[in-house]
Amino acid sequence: QVHLVESGGGLVQPGGSLRLSCAASKNIFEFLRMGWYRQAPGKQRDLVASFTSGGTTLYGDTLLGRFNISRDNATNTVYLQMDSLRPEDTAIYYCYVHDWIREYWGQGTQVTVSS
Repeated sequence: QVHLVESGGGLVQPGGSLRLSCAASKNIFEFLRMGWYRQAPGKQRDLVASFTSGGTTLYGDTLLGRFNISRDNATNTVYLQMDSLRPEDTAIYYCYVHDWIREYWGQGTQVTVSS
């Protein structure tokens, strides 16, 4: 069982920045994949960014350059730095883990980009 605790969401103006954090209850370097998805109202849940066990970093379409995923293995935490935020980035952001056996999702954190 993996427990995920997210933090860092909130309301930000267009062009602003936010950093999301996801703390896992197990060593993150042991996971097959770990990262972030997001879901806007009425839309499907889409990949934002993730790490794979092979060292590959994946980003969703159009996000590379504005969003950056990073991790701290010592604290089992993955971060998502979001810059130049746009209203269309408004969504619930979910932390995601696949531990080679099953998937785990965090409870989600709301990000709202609005003036």
